[in-house]
Amino acid sequence: MKFRIALAAAMLVAAATPTLAQTFYVVQDTKTKKCTVVEQKPTVSTTVVVGDGKVFKSRTEAEGAVKTITVCK
Repeated sequence: MKFRIALAAAMLVAAATPTLAQTFYVVQDTKTKKCTVVEQKPTVSTTVVVGDGKVFKSRTEAEGAVKTITVCK
């Protein structure tokens, strides 16, 4: 019985861990100069992180920052 409870708890923690570590970035396409919010840090040279490279914990927070970042206006 204890094994089943421990196993169930471990599965819940494993399922919740990716959502706890979710991060958002405000990036700008260097060709179109358009800013967007993404969940992963860009790895291509045509997209750069703007806003001093700040990492946001929620999409809402990142979308709000788009309005205040100078290069996104």
